[in-house]
Amino acid sequence: MSGGAATDELPYPFRQFIIKMHGRCNLACTYCYLYQGPDNTWRDRPPAASAEVLDAVATRIAEHAVAHCLPAISLVLHGGEPLLAGAGTLTRFTALVRDRVPAGSSVHAVVQTNATLLTPEILTALAGAGIRVGVSLDGGLAGHNARRVDHAGRPSWPAAARGVRLLAERYPQSYAGVLTVVDPTLDPVETYESLLDLRPPALDLLLPHGNWSAPPPHLDGARHGEWLCAVFDRWWTAGRRETGVRLFEECLALLLGFPAATESLGLSPFDAVVVETDGSVEQVDSLKSAYHGAARTGLDVFRHGFDDALRHPAVAGRQAGAAALAEQCASCPLLTVCGGGHYAHRYRAGHGFRNPSVYCSDLQLFIHHVAGRLHDDATRAVPAPREGGARDPS
Repeated sequence: MSGGAATDELPYPFRQFIIKMHGRCNLACTYCYLYQGPDNTWRDRPPAASAEVLDAVATRIAEHAVAHCLPAISLVLHGGEPLLAGAGTLTRFTALVRDRVPAGSSVHAVVQTNATLLTPEILTALAGAGIRVGVSLDGGLAGHNARRVDHAGRPSWPAAARGVRLLAERYPQSYAGVLTVVDPTLDPVETYESLLDLRPPALDLLLPHGNWSAPPPHLDGARHGEWLCAVFDRWWTAGRRETGVRLFEECLALLLGFPAATESLGLSPFDAVVVETDGSVEQVDSLKSAYHGAARTGLDVFRHGFDDALRHPAVAGRQAGAAALAEQCASCPLLTVCGGGHYAHRYRAGHGFRNPSVYCSDLQLFIHHVAGRLHDDATRAVPAPREGGARDPS
């Protein structure tokens, strides 16, 4: 059984552990890359993680925290729909991880849910266990979520809206935010403002998963970039911080020369790993949008430690920064901000992932737009020099 101490070969450990608590979903969203995409490895796995798997995961996380002296880790309880595993399973597993990590490591736990199963009882249990709740929605109106249906084709919005409003109104301390995939066919400002009505403390705006061999819909004319620019302008000119928008804040940080940790921008080494319901250790789910088996490592928590995953060639490549990018990206003036874009969006059959993002034009448009707004506002904020260049002695 391998694992154990850190070495000089492993400079950047995992800090985000995404655990598949349940491998099925109560919804059948028509665009879901996980269940409707090219990878169907989920079919061969058990619906839920067993107690034995979760026990081994907790041990491996603790080993990694000890070996790398991690002051904090992020524990993401995921699926499918993780609430299908039951609130008791989520709280017991989180407590197990917290009990096993060293005293100097804090565990920040969040469950990512479609909100349809949220009830006062479940939210009370999660809040009591210190587990925050992130919600996945396509917008804050029924029409925005028309493609999020259950297995009988019925709309999920009534249940999802009830769940997220319950979270916002009665458990705001547990509300982690809302994750939304950009849909350029929807009005950008209306979508953003409808999400604000749900009072999220933060928003994650994600580009739809696609690549050069399976392009996302509506890729023509940088429509996704235009959508992001419109929402950025609404957010930037609000006069107050209505909510955090991770993509915007990290783009601004990178433009100002600060480090930012995001899968979509920048050159920071990737630090997330997934454990499936059968204990398999994998790369993140987004790779499953590329081809069948793209996320596989051949490792599992019973025989391997997370340091073994760090040594996997695909993981090492994702942590190599600019050295792993296409020549076109390496010579781009936006390199340090764009970072080549999301790894999954670079894939081209027969050529792997060493390509620019399929959203290259969208990212260029968006980053230039944000940089322009930042420059214009900074210029206006600097007072004009007095005639002759003399400073006011007062």
